[in-house]
Amino acid sequence: MPAFWEEPDFDDHEMVHFVRDQASGLTAIIALHSTHLGPGAGGTRFWHYANAAMGMRDALRLSRGMSYKNAMAGLPMGGGKAVILADANRTKTPEMLAAFGDAVNALGGRYVTAEDVGISEADMVAVSRRTRHVTGLPVAEGGAAGGDPGPFTAYGIFLGLKAAVAEGLGTDSLKDVRVAVQGTGSVGGGLARLLAAEGADLTLADVNAARAAALADEVGARQVEAGAIMDADCDVFSPNALGAVLDHDGIRRLKASIVAGGANNQLARPEHGQALAQRGILYAPDYVINAGGIIAVALEYLGREAGRPSTVEAVRERIAQIPGRLSAIWQESKASGRSSDVVADTMAQALIGR
Repeated sequence: MPAFWEEPDFDDHEMVHFVRDQASGLTAIIALHSTHLGPGAGGTRFWHYANAAMGMRDALRLSRGMSYKNAMAGLPMGGGKAVILADANRTKTPEMLAAFGDAVNALGGRYVTAEDVGISEADMVAVSRRTRHVTGLPVAEGGAAGGDPGPFTAYGIFLGLKAAVAEGLGTDSLKDVRVAVQGTGSVGGGLARLLAAEGADLTLADVNAARAAALADEVGARQVEAGAIMDADCDVFSPNALGAVLDHDGIRRLKASIVAGGANNQLARPEHGQALAQRGILYAPDYVINAGGIIAVALEYLGREAGRPSTVEAVRERIAQIPGRLSAIWQESKASGRSSDVVADTMAQALIGR
């Protein structure tokens, strides 16, 4: 594996911390992109990578995305991310989670962790036994913010997608708007239910075909194979699985006029934002539209640290600002001729002093 500063996704990250605990079998990478606005906040991903270099790239890209996401959400938090390199069997043990908690604690609050792909609320509880620098914990009292951030992420994407439909299709109604949802887990599934409740015409796909089929039956949607979702006839393509789906081939296949979804790092490379723009496809920058989850866990953590628990109402009020941020990006994109991803990046970089 090359030195991390030779990676194309290294962006003057403040710290890249390698963790190896032989006793538990833990191998992890914690990347801090920026702490300009506050401690680096971002979830922990538990994933089996083909090689360690792929895990490094994920940590670098995701932590940079968290810097931008937290800044654009108006949070006093920087950007960080952790990846635990799982074995082929995805073995996860209490000892491994304890060792990871110790690694987070050793950073003295510079990094605040939470759930991500492959990590559950129960896992975060286990990590919290070794460090207080963790969030997304079960709700301790009625009305307090906390717990699984997935529903909050889905809610923010739902609001952002409605704003994209208003901008791109000129309608405030989702009735009969054709949306292809890629990924039907916590976020994609929650989004699909919200869209179905407003009359959207849904096509669903997931690598877990049984999960997609069950959700399709529940909400009255069509199901297609995971590899066919980008070819679906639709108005909106909503990627809500893993990232980098918008490469040259993927963009060529799209029949949608809007891309609005919750997956992180949807653009495979920076030039793919311009490729979307050249096709006339309205793009909702991923780290702006999918900020609902980090808003929830950040307010939970900040409230707990201050001794004044944040409320679900406060979280939803902050999430409700996502459509306005997207509209400002699209207006600047039209005025300047720059693609929406570049406009968003420029705004975020100014906020973090880059």
